[in-house]
Amino acid sequence: MDNNPRSGSKPLLSVLAVGAVFGAATSLVNAVAQLSVDLESREATTGGWSVMEIVSVLLDSGWAWAGSAVLAGLLATRAEQGGLEARTLARGAVAGALALLAATAAYYAVDTVVHGVSLGSYGYDTVYWWAASILLGPILGAIGACARRPGAIGVLAKVTVPVGAAVQMFVMPPGRNEVITTVGQWVVWTTAAVSIGMVAVHVLGLRRQRDFSGGAELP
Repeated sequence: MDNNPRSGSKPLLSVLAVGAVFGAATSLVNAVAQLSVDLESREATTGGWSVMEIVSVLLDSGWAWAGSAVLAGLLATRAEQGGLEARTLARGAVAGALALLAATAAYYAVDTVVHGVSLGSYGYDTVYWWAASILLGPILGAIGACARRPGAIGVLAKVTVPVGAAVQMFVMPPGRNEVITTVGQWVVWTTAAVSIGMVAVHVLGLRRQRDFSGGAELP
């Protein structure tokens, strides 16, 4: 066991960095997207769109925020070896919550600068999403901690974000008009399908490797 306190702080810093960068980037992309289109025009309402608006729709979706917490759980436990221990799950859970707390703080901090308002203007929203972070972050972070595990648990953890993204884009598609919604849906669905396919190929490859190794040991 590594007793060096610095080694324990690195995962924490990486988790906070992931959350802060994601939250700040989402706020900035939203601001740029708003500037890229005249929202008062008829075209904007019926079918106008821009690349930045698509990026904004993708980044500022629930599945993307959930994904940042899952990634945090993965990063915080990437050095862990062996089975799925309670300590590993706990570390992933803490990482997921911290990532979302940092993301929320960074998002609203950048928003205050971009929109030129006081930090208190987002006080209620910040507290609301911090509460959601504390409630949901540990679950998502624990899922991230499971992603490197072998077997069905690892597979389910790996496909959680792409499956969740695909479902959200079907049930609650974002976008201010049909064009943006449709483009966002197909981008997410295509990416999700590719991601799930890659996981399936990886799993089948490992299974064939095991079968081949087992067969080689037979007399």
